[in-house]
Amino acid sequence: MKFDSRDVTSTAVFAALYVVINVVESFVVGSPVFTYGPVQLRVADALIALAALFGWPVVGGVTLGCFVTNAYYFLGAPDVVFGPIANLVAAYLIMRLRKRRLLACVVGALPIGLIVGGYLWLFFPPPEILGAFPAWAGMIVSITISSLVAIAVIGYLLLSALSRPGILEPLKSRGLKVTSKK
Repeated sequence: MKFDSRDVTSTAVFAALYVVINVVESFVVGSPVFTYGPVQLRVADALIALAALFGWPVVGGVTLGCFVTNAYYFLGAPDVVFGPIANLVAAYLIMRLRKRRLLACVVGALPIGLIVGGYLWLFFPPPEILGAFPAWAGMIVSITISSLVAIAVIGYLLLSALSRPGILEPLKSRGLKVTSKK
């Protein structure tokens, strides 16, 4: 595997996109709780699905971007450490399973639900509709559902749209590396 200056630049672009989308989302919604709270729908997590198309630069970008946003909206050390790890695992799984993109996006959402949901209950109570579960289990269910929406629905749609030849070919002609489906 060769990682050149284009890959570094792409990684930085994906990291910046992840941060900007999260910050804008928290301002549009009016509170960072929807992006960083117990019922979070991180629209930026849709970028994780692009690991199937662009490979390692997305894996590194969404990991770094998550670290920056979690450090900025500091909930605590577990969020700054384990949030980026969850994105790393999710993006890596999607990249490895890229031959079956929809399955990859569904599988990629699961580590975020398990890892982030596994510690986020320490900071927030889970949603009341999940009150029948223990707090940790309710949070895992909540975050898994929101990750499925962000990655397996929004992310898959974004991945499909960017994979069209009319969109992908101009990107490739300008030097953007695309990971083959093989």
